[in-house]
Amino acid sequence: MALQLVRPAPEHLGDYVAALRRGWSADTTRPQAAQEELDRIEADAAAFLAFMDDPEARGPAVTLPDGSQRARIPGLRRWMWDDEGFAGTTGLRWMPGGAPLPPHVLGHVGYAVVPWKRRRGYATQALALMLPLARAQGLAHVDLTTDPDNVASQRVIAANGGVLVETFVKDAAYGGKPGLRYRIALGGR
Repeated sequence: MALQLVRPAPEHLGDYVAALRRGWSADTTRPQAAQEELDRIEADAAAFLAFMDDPEARGPAVTLPDGSQRARIPGLRRWMWDDEGFAGTTGLRWMPGGAPLPPHVLGHVGYAVVPWKRRRGYATQALALMLPLARAQGLAHVDLTTDPDNVASQRVIAANGGVLVETFVKDAAYGGKPGLRYRIALGGR
């Protein structure tokens, strides 16, 4: 079975929880994020799953690496699934009407593969599968960011047609560190 993206649902939740309990988290900037998600799932699994697709930005505020919180923007998440189960997550964020992302949102698309399934090309495949969803939101392009030393992520983006557009300094909430911004054109709207 090839990698596929699934909409988070009750039948997938056990594998997702198992990955969190193994110490993995889609939020690589905040180690405590895994426990926070486990707490939210335990408190109300249905609400947790409902906010995986949040095109109206009704979900809870987003906590940034410095601990500050910002209002959520529209977005959706999909879970990477292979013949063994959960493999990672990918998300799409956007602003209504295609407006530019706020400075605290580093890109339209993010992805994270569990460590025990890396080096299988899953991030590259997941990003390719997310691009039609971005087109469906009316986006003409998606921006993705990565750290200058994250060569693996740079390869994922380049394999999907990403072009480096700038070196920039991340928002203070991310420590004001340097980053690379790539863009993938999506063609006509």
